[in-house]
Amino acid sequence: MDAKPGITRRTFLWRGMAIPALLLLAACRGQSLGELLSEIGGGDSSTTVSQSLAPTPACGDDDDDLTVAQTEGPYYTPNTPERASLREPGMAGTPLVVTGYVLTTDCQPIARALLDFWHCDDSGVYDNVGYRLRGHQFTDDSGMYTLETIMPGLYPGRTRHIHVKAQAPNGPILTTQLYFPDEPQNATDGIFDPALLVDMVDSEHAAFNFVLNTG
Repeated sequence: MDAKPGITRRTFLWRGMAIPALLLLAACRGQSLGELLSEIGGGDSSTTVSQSLAPTPACGDDDDDLTVAQTEGPYYTPNTPERASLREPGMAGTPLVVTGYVLTTDCQPIARALLDFWHCDDSGVYDNVGYRLRGHQFTDDSGMYTLETIMPGLYPGRTRHIHVKAQAPNGPILTTQLYFPDEPQNATDGIFDPALLVDMVDSEHAAFNFVLNTG
């Protein structure tokens, strides 16, 4: 099936649910998602995925590093509701979907890994009373997660970011933050780490793989 006129190849791949498989394939090749999409851009993506995705792939040399830990910040709230979508009716902001895998250091997906997300709203305000834009979820049997939310606003003194706590079953808790490419505030944010940049597929879809210590 061909992509409809006006829809880019990347958007078409996303809507066809190929991105999760491509994201895992990119990690195991030691590539970014953008590099892999550029590589297969001239061919049939579904054929490339089916031919290249090994049953038990090995990570590339740069993909066995643990995800970088970062500060929790002052606005963490425990006991969030379990939900994959943080959006609410009437909520302002650009819709955002972040998807990816939680992996071991040898590129094996981690099923039932815990991911707890929180971030400020479109105006840069955190909800410190309730659970607006806060929630946790568990990866599926393939180690995949999908977060539906909005693009975080600009909190004073910080660049755009999403807070995360990630934990493999019975493993240690990783606390970190996710960032967005091409944000001017990245250059002046003292906490920003380029290793935690999400891979933007388009303006509303991003991808990120977490690599966790399981013991």
